[in-house]
Amino acid sequence: MIDRRTLFVGAAALPFAAPALAAAPPSGRFAVSFTPAQWQQKLGKDAYAVLREQATERPFTSPLNKEKRAGTFTCRGCGQPLFSSAHKFESGTGWPSFWQPISKAAIGTNVDRSYFMVRTEVHCSRCGGHQGHMFDDGPKPTGLRYCINGLALAFVPAKAA
Repeated sequence: MIDRRTLFVGAAALPFAAPALAAAPPSGRFAVSFTPAQWQQKLGKDAYAVLREQATERPFTSPLNKEKRAGTFTCRGCGQPLFSSAHKFESGTGWPSFWQPISKAAIGTNVDRSYFMVRTEVHCSRCGGHQGHMFDDGPKPTGLRYCINGLALAFVPAKAA
């Protein structure tokens, strides 16, 4: 039986344990690879934390939430096209959301058991950069929601016709 003191002490320690519970980066070799110092220099502090350390940006902070132009969302780490603006939708979650990637080969997935839940982590198949997570509560036709960190993406507008 857990007494009240044990419960409160355990709950108070949770914020300090959270980093140890974070998702592991994708394993394997990727076509684009740099040292941690090179990634930090290339990406900057915040994008490095998301792409290389599996952090999550605060919701409703990305300018890409309001991006409505036609174009392509690419990996900020390596420039690989990941999502089309044609597949973007407003999920109300505070992060750019898509119902499918630009191609199945563009992304990789891992099971993420961090923070006492099971989710599907999404990363760039070219550099392994963490993008966000995939959920099964999206719109038709896929029923999927790719909830992506804006800091992990760059937007390339379509060329005017």
